[in-house]
Amino acid sequence: MPDRRSMTKLDDLPEDLIIDKILILLLAKDIGRCRTVRKSWGSATSTPKFMLDHHRRQPSLPIIDGQPSRFVALRCGMGTKVSDEQLWPIPTNSNKASDKFHLHTTCDDGLVIVSQGPRFYICCNPAIHKHAPLPLHCPHDILGLYRHNATGEYRVLWCTRYTSNAETLFIHTVGANESRSVTVRSPTAPSSSPSLEQALHEGLPWNYSNCSPVHLHGGLHWLSHNTNKSIPRRGDIIVFDTTAESFRWMRGPVRSGLLGNMPFEMEGKLALWSGNSYQCTTAMDVWVMQDYDAEIWALKYRIDVSTVEASRQLHLATLEKKKKTSRDLRVKMIHNMVVLNDHELLIQFNYNHVLRCDIGGKFLEMVNIGKRQYCMKLTQHRLKESIIPVLFDEMQE
Repeated sequence: MPDRRSMTKLDDLPEDLIIDKILILLLAKDIGRCRTVRKSWGSATSTPKFMLDHHRRQPSLPIIDGQPSRFVALRCGMGTKVSDEQLWPIPTNSNKASDKFHLHTTCDDGLVIVSQGPRFYICCNPAIHKHAPLPLHCPHDILGLYRHNATGEYRVLWCTRYTSNAETLFIHTVGANESRSVTVRSPTAPSSSPSLEQALHEGLPWNYSNCSPVHLHGGLHWLSHNTNKSIPRRGDIIVFDTTAESFRWMRGPVRSGLLGNMPFEMEGKLALWSGNSYQCTTAMDVWVMQDYDAEIWALKYRIDVSTVEASRQLHLATLEKKKKTSRDLRVKMIHNMVVLNDHELLIQFNYNHVLRCDIGGKFLEMVNIGKRQYCMKLTQHRLKESIIPVLFDEMQE
């Protein structure tokens, strides 16, 4: 039974204080529950201002492919542990391997595009539990999902896989029946970079799985991963202007070495990580674009992964003394890194393990999904929860 004393204290608080200082801080699913408690709360949390303010406060959550627990979003709790939330955008009734879910891309408004077998769906995040089919069929590659600023439409940038004409891409407006083509042109390119046409013929850099482009300054951003030895430079960024619907090159921060799979957003700015090799003793550099128009990058952090490993081994030694069990798994190879928040990182190592550390290189914890610490892969997809209703034709629960 509810504590009547606590209810009385809540009733004594001004309504605007409850809405603007308490409810605004809740998770999306908790706001859904509060809407059923009082009509006034339901009305207040359904206004456009409240929903937009709530969305702006939401963190961008990294998504892990937890194999077999697919698509798990991680968030920092009130304590020191990271909590996980299983994402099941649409239910599956098939056990066929060919019909398993694939997460293709996400956008900041809490929408994701998934496929099951040959069919594509656009889904609202778990706070709303709705989805609608997209009139696209495999084999297609989804390059990005974005909200068009001028019209408010949600648009999908995609290409046909195995096409002989890699210079033609397509834009599909969500809710429409057909897509339209966009011809790739590169009016400006760094002198040492290939033309966009040449880069596309060498292989689309954005076709790598588990990657979503960064949507900043009205553009979608991908990292070029050209491996052709005749092309002297890699690591430049391909930008798709969502208003002009044209492409351009942007200079990256480094000239050589290992680069992350994709750019990411850090503190509202474009960022990249780089290193010299996959060895665990290698320092990982995090670069942030300080001036977007002038394309000026600055070194933000340098994380010594060997320091992370030493910190982790010290933690394991302490843990073994308490539990008298060995859990030693030395970091032999670094595969990927994503930002958890402004001060913490997630690092994937030894193919299928993920650890959490701070920007100073201190080990914080191993990431668990349930009771498992293995069979997981970092993705470049992120989820930002939203309670703003999105209405598409054929939306289903």
